[in-house]
Amino acid sequence: MLYAILCYNAEDVVMSWSQEEDDAVMAQLNVTHERLTAEGKLGPSLRLMPTTAATTLVKSQDLVIDGPYAETKEQLLGFYILDISGLEEGLEIARELGKANPGGAYELRPLRLFLPGASIG
Repeated sequence: MLYAILCYNAEDVVMSWSQEEDDAVMAQLNVTHERLTAEGKLGPSLRLMPTTAATTLVKSQDLVIDGPYAETKEQLLGFYILDISGLEEGLEIARELGKANPGGAYELRPLRLFLPGASIG
């Protein structure tokens, strides 16, 4: 079953990390990334550029605005696509990632693949 883990955190906090702090978090996350890759469970894993680089299309008005759609304390900073057995396994993985990446929240959502016959690997 495909799941997305959406990674939320306070963008101003994460973007204020020194290069060394960021490298340390990414190295800790990479331990889990390597395990999931070896198990054939990790699909695309992406870190989004800052919200200052975002552009939003408000569909109902065909209005294009700079920045993200919602003003919130925490922003969507990245996501994982996983091929796992279900929600419980997803929660275990999110908890493992959370040990390496302080603060914020992970949102888990089941996915439907709209490319018949395609795989995530």
